[in-house]
Amino acid sequence: MAKGIIMRDAHFPGRAPVDAYGNGGFRFADMSHRGSLLMLPSGVHGWDMAEGDPLTADRFQQVLDDADGIEVLLVGTGMGMVPLPAELKAALKARGIASDPMSTGAAVRTYNIMLAEERAVAAALIAVV
Repeated sequence: MAKGIIMRDAHFPGRAPVDAYGNGGFRFADMSHRGSLLMLPSGVHGWDMAEGDPLTADRFQQVLDDADGIEVLLVGTGMGMVPLPAELKAALKARGIASDPMSTGAAVRTYNIMLAEERAVAAALIAVV
């Protein structure tokens, strides 16, 4: 018997450029996602993060777990740029990941360019309205 809509963790098993962002979400690979995203070598994952939430190392655990395929992490912090806390920068650096915080729009554009260049890039993108 049908149980209605079943919600699953958002995951796209591949690398894809971001086609559009705004209105609280993103478009990529002919799909749309409401909320924030982690664009990792293992795929595109939904991320429980909102503008203004603390940028703590535990919120970036999935990035740290996927560190082997990441040289640069672009962090889209929302409408404006928010510096990364020292603890988070240290956790990323310990895994060999350089981090670069910027507005989400700038992170999307930079991610798309670096992805097209086949660089070892990942992005943590906070959705903007």
